[in-house]
Amino acid sequence: MTNAQILAACRSNWEYRGVDGASLREMLDELSAHLEDAEAAGRSAQDVVGRDVRAFAASWARARAPLSRRAPRTVAMACFVAGWLLLGAYLIRWTTEVDVTAAFLAFWLATGTATVAWELRRGSIGLRKSWLVGLAVGLPAAVLAMRLVGDGVLFTLPLWAAPLLLLPGLPYAVADARAARRGRRKVGAEAEADAGAGARELS
Repeated sequence: MTNAQILAACRSNWEYRGVDGASLREMLDELSAHLEDAEAAGRSAQDVVGRDVRAFAASWARARAPLSRRAPRTVAMACFVAGWLLLGAYLIRWTTEVDVTAAFLAFWLATGTATVAWELRRGSIGLRKSWLVGLAVGLPAAVLAMRLVGDGVLFTLPLWAAPLLLLPGLPYAVADARAARRGRRKVGAEAEADAGAGARELS
């Protein structure tokens, strides 16, 4: 990745996490200076941010934002993921009610816990990865719970439970999508500018 792409990825991550404008500019300026110093010293950008830019950005954001500020977003996004999983259950069974068994509850709890841990460590998990987490973590927990407890119905969830879970995380999901689009546009604009500068140098 180029320095411009790294800065754009970090900006997107920090905007999504709600880092205030002043802190965001300060963090970008500081990171830009580190990247320029590394380049001048003959080192690569990877020496500054490591192999995973998102993990680097998330780590820096955690250092700037205490858990009390990150917790509401993380809980809301965990509910958002759970809401999509529940909505999927309604659609798969084509019903307005879902019977909650011990296996179903274990699947949700395991998936939610893994999602929250991922969010706190690395930032947004995204809908695609949430399904992978459900298969890798939730499914084994569900199988274990079914073997230990059985498949008796604990309680029933009506259809309105899914949108109720989705609502708290919706603003964060929208903000994440917008930040990602801004980041892609910025990277594209900077790549075009670099290409134009390179063409001028060659001519």
